[in-house]
Amino acid sequence: MSATATEQTSGSLSNTSQSPVIVRELFKSYGDVQAVAGVSFEVSRGEVFGLLGPNGAGKTTTVEMIEGLRRPDSGQIRVCGYDPMAQADEVKRRIGVTLQATALPDKIKVREALALFASFYPRRANIEELLAMVALEEK
Repeated sequence: MSATATEQTSGSLSNTSQSPVIVRELFKSYGDVQAVAGVSFEVSRGEVFGLLGPNGAGKTTTVEMIEGLRRPDSGQIRVCGYDPMAQADEVKRRIGVTLQATALPDKIKVREALALFASFYPRRANIEELLAMVALEEK
């Protein structure tokens, strides 16, 4: 993704009343491959927003950085006024995450699936207790 293909924005990164998601000059490389190059945009309150582009354009990497799952090389991100890397718990309290692939691997255990989804949130339920409640300890 390049900055020329994105909407340039201005204003304070802490302005959450109008823009719950603010991304400024985001960069991410994997070795010699520049996955995200200078992306900037805002998602306004109530707006439906999508990232479109060909395979390898940096869409998934951009979303993962917004979610706090991947650290940007440089740039600024605010989600509801919080930095996803420095204030991950605050961001996790305010967002939902869905995986890119909607199916879990065939051999995954229920415990492993619960642990995966629990890792997206700061307050985790006791997985063993949940499994016992529904008699799935051995699954």
